[in-house]
Amino acid sequence: MGWNNRKSGRVQFQRPFPVMLMGVDGTWQRNCELRDASSTGARVEVSGTTDVLKAKEFFLVLSSTGLAFRRCELVWIDGSTVGVRYLINKPDRKKTSRA
Repeated sequence: MGWNNRKSGRVQFQRPFPVMLMGVDGTWQRNCELRDASSTGARVEVSGTTDVLKAKEFFLVLSSTGLAFRRCELVWIDGSTVGVRYLINKPDRKKTSRA
């Protein structure tokens, strides 16, 4: 799947936005540039090796303080450009019994 196979509208940035990818366990991180984003995923240009992305899940850190982030999974990779999908925790739906 390439970056142009979009399921939702994306915002493309005139200038790449600096972000970071970080392992879920915090053992690795890579500086990146956010190229475009949507409500479901993003396209990111990775600085350095992409070998660590074999983990499939990681955080896309959007702020320098680390307070804004998204948990992601790898969708595709093309050289140093990667496509990611945001993982969203869906609340458990508990069936309520009516008395």
